[in-house]
Amino acid sequence: MTPEETKDLAALLAKIPGVKGIDIKDVRRLTELLRESPEIGSIELRGFFGTGVVITRTGGSFPVGMPTGYAPPMAPAAAPAAPVAAADEPAARPAPSLLKEIKSPMVGTFYASPEPGAGPYVKVGSRVSGGTTVCIIEAMKIMNEIEAEVTGTVKEVCVEDAQPVEFGQVLYRVDPNG
Repeated sequence: MTPEETKDLAALLAKIPGVKGIDIKDVRRLTELLRESPEIGSIELRGFFGTGVVITRTGGSFPVGMPTGYAPPMAPAAAPAAPVAAADEPAARPAPSLLKEIKSPMVGTFYASPEPGAGPYVKVGSRVSGGTTVCIIEAMKIMNEIEAEVTGTVKEVCVEDAQPVEFGQVLYRVDPNG
């Protein structure tokens, strides 16, 4: 983050009701904390009645530090989604340790295709190489194209379309020898 961007962010944060006391030094510390600590998924500043700072870990969505009186919303327990795989996929597949993973670089909503009704960018059996767009992750109303960093054949699609994903969550498993 450039010094100008840091100043702009501090000015924007100062306009949030209940966060008036934030200083540019605080913004720099928060920025450095995010940069140096990959286990931190996000830092959220709240105003009004939820005044405070909420820090979430990448392994889950449970806050590390919560303002007094804040209770996270309770969601109904859901069974974990089964990986999406083609019905005609052969029973014998490479050991999971031999497969390379394409992981989500951010928190957001996973979209397998470029637009509703269109076919997915990739599916089980698709060949990918470095730079191949494999999906879109929507974060803060911005559509981010995610590219493969490995070359091989997609063996497993680990999330379903329009499903929320976390930072570091496995999206695809790719056989580099396939």
